[in-house]
Amino acid sequence: MNDPDTSPAHVTVLAGEATSALLGRVDGVYVDCTFGRGGHARRLLAQLGPGARVIGIDRDPDAIAAGRTLQAADPRFSIHHARFSELPGVLRDAGVGTGTVDGVLADLGVSSPQLDVAGRGFSFAKDGPLDMRMDTTRGESAADWLARATEQEIRGVIRDYGEERFAQGIARQIVAARGAGGLQRTRQLAELVGQAVRTREPGQHPATRTFQAVRIFINRELEEVEALLPQAIEALRPGGKLVVIAFHSLEDRIVKRFMAHAAKADHLPAKLPIRASEVDEATLTIVGKPVKAGAAEVAANPRARSAIMRVAQRRTGTKGAGTNVP
Repeated sequence: MNDPDTSPAHVTVLAGEATSALLGRVDGVYVDCTFGRGGHARRLLAQLGPGARVIGIDRDPDAIAAGRTLQAADPRFSIHHARFSELPGVLRDAGVGTGTVDGVLADLGVSSPQLDVAGRGFSFAKDGPLDMRMDTTRGESAADWLARATEQEIRGVIRDYGEERFAQGIARQIVAARGAGGLQRTRQLAELVGQAVRTREPGQHPATRTFQAVRIFINRELEEVEALLPQAIEALRPGGKLVVIAFHSLEDRIVKRFMAHAAKADHLPAKLPIRASEVDEATLTIVGKPVKAGAAEVAANPRARSAIMRVAQRRTGTKGAGTNVP
């Protein structure tokens, strides 16, 4: 585990915009589902009253270490080592009831420290063990999965999660590499992908899409988002806010579709003979338009370029229906 005080700094994206969108009652309860290094949580705490609570969640042990430092300094904050799809259990452990949370924030994707520390194995730009797990205490590393998966499975992951048109050739090369001892280092994988990718967009490394795809798969990132969203709505009180920042089109598509579905009152076929009381209620109201980082923020932090923030508010008087997207 890296010392949280010496790990590379994480520049929080859309920090002001996310905090402003999330804030309601100054003595309310807020959940930061992706604590990271605490950029959003600290900004929230600075604007909240003495009776407020901020509950941080992260599955990265390094993030948990940073969170414990903040927890020791501010009794309004608590940190919990969990996946954000485990939100209901975290809230139970924190003594927070269903339907009482004022705001839920999820800043999706990988953090700068995860990318910048070679030992985490997330980046093709730094040679390190081919790990890619956000939670290094559990689960299968990227190297272990690539060593056992079939060519068809690897091709499907790289194609579907990386939107990589050369997925077939890359998967074939990965399987062939097993005869030479397999892939244990990020540089090995990056060089292999570079040989299989014949052309790439200007300024993009040939391995970008493959590394992204394997990381998303290893951490079940899309499944985590799909699980979190309905749980977040159940956690919110009427008027509470859900703020989600996505960096990848597949993540943002899930968020956009979920919010649009939950903001629609009637999901049944047209002209179906049912009572008005049996019609689904809308559980969300979409707040404003999607927000992207401005030119100044992108210039200071190029990783903010792909960020898109969506905000929704829990409607009053709803029964909790309409949050599951078919």
